[in-house]
Amino acid sequence: MKMGTLPKSGHVEVVANATPEAVWEIVSDITRVGDWSHECKAGVWVDGATSARPGARFKGTNKNGKQSWTRSNEVLTVDAPREFSWRTVPSRLYADSTVWTITLEPVEGGTRIVQSFEVVKLNPILDRLIYAVMPKHRDRTDALRDDMHRLGEVARTGVPIAD
Repeated sequence: MKMGTLPKSGHVEVVANATPEAVWEIVSDITRVGDWSHECKAGVWVDGATSARPGARFKGTNKNGKQSWTRSNEVLTVDAPREFSWRTVPSRLYADSTVWTITLEPVEGGTRIVQSFEVVKLNPILDRLIYAVMPKHRDRTDALRDDMHRLGEVARTGVPIAD
């Protein structure tokens, strides 16, 4: 029996009833990621960083089912209020790296929010292991789309969404 592998890229998009500036305020403040993300429960700036700027580092604490983990991340792009991107930083324990990008575009009635990801480094053995032990990661399209809806709602109301 051949084991499956995870998707190496993807994107979702939604239209939120909030301004790009309001969405930007939430998405670029990684300490608020737990307000809208199903999986990333908390973010904290590290290494002296206090806000989003290229090169700033943060740790994200994640939970999916019974698994929980913390990842180091590095901000790549800060183009207010249009694009925010970061990458997971490879380590001994987590040798993979994924670039995550959120772009914002003003549209009639609000903001188009597009989230995309690209796996730029992933050992084939780790790929199959994650596929086996984290079935929700086999296709996260619906979860990521829901996260973007939640992000837009938090931007509109200012109220965190609890799981």
